[in-house]
Amino acid sequence: IEQLEKQNAEVLTEQGKVEQQLKTDNEALQNRARLGDELKKLEKEKAIWDRLNDLVGSAEGDKYKVFVQSLLLKSLIQKANKELSRITDRYTLVAGNENLDIHLIDNDLAGQERTSNNLSGGETFMVSLALALGLSRMASRNVQINSLFLDEGFGTLDQESLERALSALGHLNAQGKLVGVISHVQLIRDRIPVQISVERMGEGRSRLKGPGVTRLAGA
Repeated sequence: IEQLEKQNAEVLTEQGKVEQQLKTDNEALQNRARLGDELKKLEKEKAIWDRLNDLVGSAEGDKYKVFVQSLLLKSLIQKANKELSRITDRYTLVAGNENLDIHLIDNDLAGQERTSNNLSGGETFMVSLALALGLSRMASRNVQINSLFLDEGFGTLDQESLERALSALGHLNAQGKLVGVISHVQLIRDRIPVQISVERMGEGRSRLKGPGVTRLAGA
């Protein structure tokens, strides 16, 4: 009996140790679960900071500038495509793979994507005109673009594209925008009622003629 009682005491002692170990293990499991939840929250916060670091990424903030400019470029392309559709339904502007790069989708070539490096003179002018018109529609509370001046390029357009380009400019002018065009194309000159012309006078001098012109200009 004494031996059994001794063995029973030893068993009870061992049982107490095991129960204490189980309690410690359960507490560790609960603590691990709590730490796991905290780790997930920290990983989410870290992902946000990692994203910000990717965008800003330098003391000068160059990456952030490019990111903001890319957002503005997307908005510009969206507005430019609306203007481009007034001129031709052949092309669609898209953002290129590189930052701040613009590509052209040619719908007449099965949707082939082309870079701005292989555009013809007429295509370059139409894209530039669409971007200029789109830019004129972009405004903020502090900045509003109310005037647009185009320097030549109309001579590279065919008759139909030229008519559409003039219609797009007329539509912009009807909305209260001031549109100025510098061109030698006779059709342009015939369609624009208010003009300022430059006439050579010889000896390195020229003369401006038109509304509001009161003095001579050097050649």
